[in-house]
Amino acid sequence: MRSIGELARASGLTVSALRFYDRSGVLVPALVDPATGYRWYTDDQVAPARLVAGLRRVGMPLAGIAEALRHRHRPAAVHRLLDAHLRRLEDGLADARRELSRIRALIDPEETTMTTTRLVLRRADLAAAVDAVRFAVGTDPELPVLSAVLLEVEPDGVRLVATDRHRLAVARVGGKVDGRPVRALLPADAVDALRALLDTGAGITPEAYLTVAPDRVEVSVAGRPVTAAVLPYDFPDYRRLLHGQVADAPAHRIPVDVGALRRALTAEGAPVLLREYAGVDHEVVVLGLDDRGGLRVLGPDAPDGLRVGVNREYLLDALDAGGRGQLVLELDGPIAPLAVRRPDDEDVFSILMPVRL
Repeated sequence: MRSIGELARASGLTVSALRFYDRSGVLVPALVDPATGYRWYTDDQVAPARLVAGLRRVGMPLAGIAEALRHRHRPAAVHRLLDAHLRRLEDGLADARRELSRIRALIDPEETTMTTTRLVLRRADLAAAVDAVRFAVGTDPELPVLSAVLLEVEPDGVRLVATDRHRLAVARVGGKVDGRPVRALLPADAVDALRALLDTGAGITPEAYLTVAPDRVEVSVAGRPVTAAVLPYDFPDYRRLLHGQVADAPAHRIPVDVGALRRALTAEGAPVLLREYAGVDHEVVVLGLDDRGGLRVLGPDAPDGLRVGVNREYLLDALDAGGRGQLVLELDGPIAPLAVRRPDDEDVFSILMPVRL
């Protein structure tokens, strides 16, 4: 047996940290002396304690540390937790860069006004990213901030985001970036003009050139430019939903054939429910699992089990935006968002809000 001090020295955790993880139920001593309350640990607890120390150093939340310990003999599960935490750290760094840019603007507005960021992207990749998010742009005239696509420039590329509150689409394009990380909100008509320009460059040049200034974005393909004024709105904090989506592994990740699922959703007599929203009836499909763990479109009288309701039109749009072949649907219960991902590209996906059944 090892004393708490000996385990602290062997693991890199402090004595107070070991007491904390005992109270939290994460790393419980093998024995507690009933008279003195002194904690004792076995040699087998050294490796888990070192794992806790490492996760603590990289800022893993307590719940994540506990889950990593539970699954430490399942490396794939722990790797998913680590990947999700790394994405949170990267998102936090990107947020910090953006806030520092805003602080610089407050300190020296004239310098920031003259600053532009330039990008070189593959034309085909940018066109695919626009196609992946365009369907989720809002159309409510009372919410002009949602009738747009967010361009979020990062150190090594740009992220495109669109949402109408009921669905969210995200795509990322890697490329060369010269300048500070910035954000620009482009109206839908400007995005459509940009997409048309990208088609005109097919077979002429593989590159698209972007210049992002505080008040405008210019895209140039084969020497032909399109310039759009940036909307003066603050885009919603979409990362909150993303953080929730990646914080834990979903209950079910189901590969689906896009063509087969589309046929099941659009077949004559396909089971649908009608749900009213804002005075309009919408068709809702109910998704669940078959006996082999595959995806199944359920009828309204299906037995109890995993049942997730989503707007049928929205799901069809997400399937079209995801491309042909296979996609992965992530189901995590009736009140959790449904994620639609490309199996070969985690940076392109859609999130659909569930419909209460």
